[in-house]
Amino acid sequence: MITSTRRVSPDKSEVRIAFSLDNTSDVKDVEDHPQAFPDLEQRLQPVPPCVSLRESVQVYKEHCRMAREFHQVKHEIAVLEDRKRKLLAELVEDEKVAMEIARLEEEFRRLTEENRTLTTVHNERAQQLESLCLTSRTRQDSS
Repeated sequence: MITSTRRVSPDKSEVRIAFSLDNTSDVKDVEDHPQAFPDLEQRLQPVPPCVSLRESVQVYKEHCRMAREFHQVKHEIAVLEDRKRKLLAELVEDEKVAMEIARLEEEFRRLTEENRTLTTVHNERAQQLESLCLTSRTRQDSS
């Protein structure tokens, strides 16, 4: 581990920087796989790390992980919003169908009642006709 302490100016406190050149696999990963996140605004893009500082590499990797997670969440939100839009369209269509069914049920009830009334009137007229025919025959037979 290398440690360096510097005072930038006499009135400022000391700045201590520590880093290690051990375990360079983190640095190698960063150098081999530069990350780009087109979903993120420019100001939110992960800044390439100072590869000589292990902590900088770790912060960069964490930032990249969070950017990937952000992308995934953003994609899931888009999928869910699309599903919501489709469900709302289905709901509107179902409401239209329900209103049409209610209208048809009411029309069916009204027509059924009208049919009963007409059947009753028809039967009454048929009986009256039969009665008139019998009365007419009996008058003809008696004359």
